[in-house]
Amino acid sequence: MLQSKPRNNHLNPFFEPESVAVIGSFKEGVFGGYVVVKSLLEAGYKGEIYPVNPGSYREVLGLKVYPSPKEIPTSADVALLMINARHVPGVMEACADAGIKSIILVADGFAERDAEGARLQNEVVHLAKSLGIRIIGPNTAGIANAMNGFNPCPYDAGYYRFKKGTVAICSQTGMINPQAYPYRDLRYGIGKICDFGNKCDLDECDFLEYVENDSDTQVISVHVETVRDGKRFLEVCKKVALKKPLMILKLGVTEAGARASASHTGSLAIDDEIFDAACRQTGALRLDQFSELFDMPRFFASQPLPRGNRFGMVSYTGAVGVAALDEGARHGLVRARLSKESSRMLEDMFSGLGHVPVDIGPMIPSVKDFSAVYAKILTAVLNDENVDCLFNVIWADAKGRNTKAYVEGYEALGENGHKPVATWVYGPSVTMVRDLTKQLESRGFPVFAEPERCIKALGLAYRYAKGRSERM
Repeated sequence: MLQSKPRNNHLNPFFEPESVAVIGSFKEGVFGGYVVVKSLLEAGYKGEIYPVNPGSYREVLGLKVYPSPKEIPTSADVALLMINARHVPGVMEACADAGIKSIILVADGFAERDAEGARLQNEVVHLAKSLGIRIIGPNTAGIANAMNGFNPCPYDAGYYRFKKGTVAICSQTGMINPQAYPYRDLRYGIGKICDFGNKCDLDECDFLEYVENDSDTQVISVHVETVRDGKRFLEVCKKVALKKPLMILKLGVTEAGARASASHTGSLAIDDEIFDAACRQTGALRLDQFSELFDMPRFFASQPLPRGNRFGMVSYTGAVGVAALDEGARHGLVRARLSKESSRMLEDMFSGLGHVPVDIGPMIPSVKDFSAVYAKILTAVLNDENVDCLFNVIWADAKGRNTKAYVEGYEALGENGHKPVATWVYGPSVTMVRDLTKQLESRGFPVFAEPERCIKALGLAYRYAKGRSERM
């Protein structure tokens, strides 16, 4: 049985701290200690916050500023360091003297910078080991845990709370953190976020072992530029993927990308073909684009896994149907053949509807009450015994005439709940497309920006379900 909180994991103090020391400047701005303290307060963090700075600061946002980690009343569970890189070793020693054993090293200027930075990073690693300190970073935007309001974001995101959810995401870039992604505006929730930066100590394997037994986490997406311990990575991914959908994005596929990766985090990229084979071996699902780190998890977080690879489709256009068949073949999906009962019922509604893709475009001009028939079409296709999942294409007309019918149709699908649905909405009005997308996603149905992304989501879900069944 899953535990509510993982036990005896190095990341516990980072994600579940009862107290935090914020070490840096508290000058108001878009980055720094002031922003961290404000973010924690606004996010609803209930633990103790100890601002630390040896200068002239006496108070920040109503909290006392301490001149040293050794001066705070109790030993903090974790400390954020936003200081000049050359001062890091000395402050680490002060943290150790104060009993602080977990550090988020936001500071940059290490291996990602130059040879001198790499030397300093090695010094920090050796010092941390001698002091018994664990590090996330350096060169990181930090972490966030929406479940307990622990959002020590060092950059001002303009918002501080976001919807709680079951998705956990980690990366080697701050582009996944709140200041870079609009989590507040998502219709699905996020649980835990972690940017490992240069990952001089803790890395994605530690994160995976943490969320493996975290009952708040049901879906995991990971971005890696490098893999430090290939054997451990394989073992951990294989273990985690048996329990939860695990999606991995690896950039640096080309030679130019690999060089860029080295300059970004100061490490070398792993061979792409080897990595691809590792994903197949472990059951992890490989992603191809950065946006998929956010797109694909929401599908797994909101939709059931398909029982097979037969996809049904309802559409306004035959051209998208052809494209869907081509894309489906790339992901192991096949076009469903409707049962005789379903086909006959649809043909009775309108000639030509009784096969996949179910093209409702020609029917629309002759239908007097679209609301009365749309839900019947959707439920007939999804409930068909020969259909394992549904790709639905919606035309959002400029006046929103059919919006009510669409919403009622999806409410009817929600009563089914045992087969996944992926949706693409298009139309001449960006406003109408956004409005309809919001309404559908608020009812638990993910909407994708492209039809190919819909098919890929269904294909990945099938691949995961099939692979996990074979490995168990």
